[in-house]
Amino acid sequence: MTTTRITNIGSLVTNDPALGEGPLGLLQNAAIVVEDDKIAWVGPAATAPPADETFDADGRAVIPGFVDSHSHLVFAGDRTAEFNARMSGRSYSAGGIRTTVAATRAATDAELEANLLRHLHEARRQGTTTFETKSGYGLTVADEARALRIAAAHTEEVTYLGAHIVSPDYADDPAGYVDLVTGEMLEACAPYARWVDVFCEKGAFDGDQARTILTAGAAAGLIPRVHANQLSHGPGVQLAVELEAASADHCTHLTDADVDALAQAAATTVATLLPGAEFSTRAQWPDARRLIDAGATVALSTDCNPGSSYTSSMPFCIALAVRDMGMTPDEALWSATAGGARALRRTDVGVVTPGARADLALLDAPSHVHLAYRPGVPLVSAVWQKGLRVH
Repeated sequence: MTTTRITNIGSLVTNDPALGEGPLGLLQNAAIVVEDDKIAWVGPAATAPPADETFDADGRAVIPGFVDSHSHLVFAGDRTAEFNARMSGRSYSAGGIRTTVAATRAATDAELEANLLRHLHEARRQGTTTFETKSGYGLTVADEARALRIAAAHTEEVTYLGAHIVSPDYADDPAGYVDLVTGEMLEACAPYARWVDVFCEKGAFDGDQARTILTAGAAAGLIPRVHANQLSHGPGVQLAVELEAASADHCTHLTDADVDALAQAAATTVATLLPGAEFSTRAQWPDARRLIDAGATVALSTDCNPGSSYTSSMPFCIALAVRDMGMTPDEALWSATAGGARALRRTDVGVVTPGARADLALLDAPSHVHLAYRPGVPLVSAVWQKGLRVH
């Protein structure tokens, strides 16, 4: 058993209102004691118990490690040409995914894993300590299963997304592809996954197809989450609430009925907003203010993928959410930590409280507000994951 005391913390975000001020549970002049991989004690620095080792935060801010609850990291290639064309005036559609499918199918397992690890290290340097990632760039039984197997070696939050788009191999038989996704492919993929997801959108899967896929996944023991209402109004949000999905992700185009449904399901279904996608596609921003004021639970995530949101930076997403989506700095940080944990139905991450996993980020700043106040600046100067200093 090893203990570490992190002391002289100028401002500590705990996300536990019982420990400090407001929803963020803010503590000033604080300390944390880590025992092995867990938080053992939180409180004023002046009363901190002794520990085997001491780390001096030198008056800087400490926050929970970011919880990135939506990413697509098992892929090969990139879509630079597509991005360049889009920035020159071409609109985004779901069809560009096929480019990544071709590159991913052609890659070896070692190449896919190396690319995954590169992005994980990149995200960790920016304070991310928990991440979810999906399949969806293979769209064959063998390629989807290997994507999930590779992902499962590096995170417990793995999502089966065979229903990303209809496979090019089934372009003339979408019903046959739904049968594959809910049959042989699901059987091969379920052992590696915790979640099942579907891109419910024009150009991908309609509401009936999405319900069939999610229901089959749930019957196989997977928990639903939904790509919902990204490119247009559609049935995705209502379907997510109906099926008690853990999250409805994107939530860019919402009716009043959608907002009301998410508010009423706030304890079950999280509205996960992905501002990197809107930034990279010059699309309409999600209205976080509308959702929060209605009472919905909101998470922020990167949606890191090679097509529509090629960023692994949670601080960048926080800055976008504050600048363009109506969130306060406090709300954005909560959504990027505790909100992401809610979207993954986790209580052991996204908080700094006794018994939680010791996932922490030290900011080279006196306050978490600097994450939005100083956009683009690499403020994360140290990261602890499961009690180990990893950056």
